[in-house]
Amino acid sequence: MSDSLVSLSRLMSTLDERAKELPEGSYTTKLLKGGSVKIGGKILEEANELIEAAEESGEEGREHFVYEAADLLYHTMVMLAWRGVDLDEVAGELARREGISGLEEKASRSNSPREQ
Repeated sequence: MSDSLVSLSRLMSTLDERAKELPEGSYTTKLLKGGSVKIGGKILEEANELIEAAEESGEEGREHFVYEAADLLYHTMVMLAWRGVDLDEVAGELARREGISGLEEKASRSNSPREQ
């Protein structure tokens, strides 16, 4: 496992722990207590900032883009912890989709009960 994946795994463990313990004075706790509305609002905000940063040029723009991508990943992982979903489950879903055309995968969902 690459160091970057190890750090994501460590972060997920920390977020899971915070979701169980809800330590006072923690930004993560504040988000978790706000539920899907609070966390979702941050995800939308960070997604917009990522999109804006994608348009910035040069090395400074690239660094800003990476920074915003990290913010989006963090807030998405907070939502996973709030929902009780582990990052390994998401990785498993991505692995399941590997080698399948995105269009084929989307078409297969249109027949599922979730999509109706």
